[in-house]
Amino acid sequence: MAGGSGVAEPASLSCASCGKPAHLQCPKCVQLKLPREAAAFCTQECFKASWNFHKPVHLKAKSSESGIDTPDNEGWLYCLKKGQTRTAKLPYFDWTGALRPYPISSKRIVPAHIDLPDWAADGIPKVEPNSDLQHVVEIKTVDQIERMRETCRIAREVLDAAASVIRPGITTDEIDLVVHEATIAAGGYPSPLNYNFFPKSCCTSVNEVICHGIPDARKLEDGDIVNVDVTVYYKGVHGDLNETYFVGNVDEESQRLVKSTYECLEKAISIVKPGMRFREVGEVINRHATMSGFSVVKSYCGHGIGELFHCAPNIPHYGRNKAVGVMKAGQTFSIEPMINAGVWRDRMWPDAWTAVTSDGKRSAQFEHTLLVTESGVEVLTARLPSSPKVFPWLNV
Repeated sequence: MAGGSGVAEPASLSCASCGKPAHLQCPKCVQLKLPREAAAFCTQECFKASWNFHKPVHLKAKSSESGIDTPDNEGWLYCLKKGQTRTAKLPYFDWTGALRPYPISSKRIVPAHIDLPDWAADGIPKVEPNSDLQHVVEIKTVDQIERMRETCRIAREVLDAAASVIRPGITTDEIDLVVHEATIAAGGYPSPLNYNFFPKSCCTSVNEVICHGIPDARKLEDGDIVNVDVTVYYKGVHGDLNETYFVGNVDEESQRLVKSTYECLEKAISIVKPGMRFREVGEVINRHATMSGFSVVKSYCGHGIGELFHCAPNIPHYGRNKAVGVMKAGQTFSIEPMINAGVWRDRMWPDAWTAVTSDGKRSAQFEHTLLVTESGVEVLTARLPSSPKVFPWLNV
């Protein structure tokens, strides 16, 4: 961390990174008069290692000092800087397609009785970035697996609730409200909310948006496609899934893109079992997408999940990837292929979250959270008998 650390603090404080007794204080936090609890560190080494995850606290404080709207005090405004600031004007950007961002609403409230992940208050994950599980693939205990089954079922029910309201004329902010309220009603926390400052409770990715679209005031139009990505935090674990839906009457090419993406995920799941190499997932997906005339996004991948939102293993969806390791019983991870109608390359909108196709053509995505079993795989976020019948190919 630039500038080092050298202000003595009482030993009663705990290190914001590792939790050990802290004796040092971030000098920038002292200057900005920020709370000592989030700015205390045990050693220079811990301080420097946490810099990338600590410095956004300074940016947020500076925004407040300068009068820029933040998630705690804005109305309907455009999002900037990964959710840390707002603006009343549409940002300038060389837009790749017809879609534009719309203003977003204020941060939604979470009741006091809901258990919170460690980023809920200040937007900064504490445990996740420095965990050994970023490098080691965890074998879940029986207790962890049971909690994940329960959480993933809730996540599925939440996504189904969102799917049931999708139609022309509804805004993605209204979809986000459904996700938020359904999650809270089940006793869970919407994991994306304030994760690295993400301002909403789910991701809604429309048309050329590949992933991480921010729910806003735009009304869905007849012919759109929209991906809704839901993650629920419940009983200390996360469950993650997404699906891409048709809005009204969708053209045949978009229907073929969405169906092919669904098939890519299904084919990838079919090979999951102990002893299978993680890199094979990308080979299977790439083969099917390419044969269908589509391309596979390379910038984002599947991930380990459990008590951490994102951890090892990373699972690329494209061919000839260099993912290391083999699957073992007890591992849990997501597979979530993003398939583009045109080229695979992506661009980032000014909000620093929304990834779009570089040529403005459409993109689709599907995701499940999976458990490797002794004999194969269990889809923890599998569709339920009560799930809306929204995909024509499943109704035949």
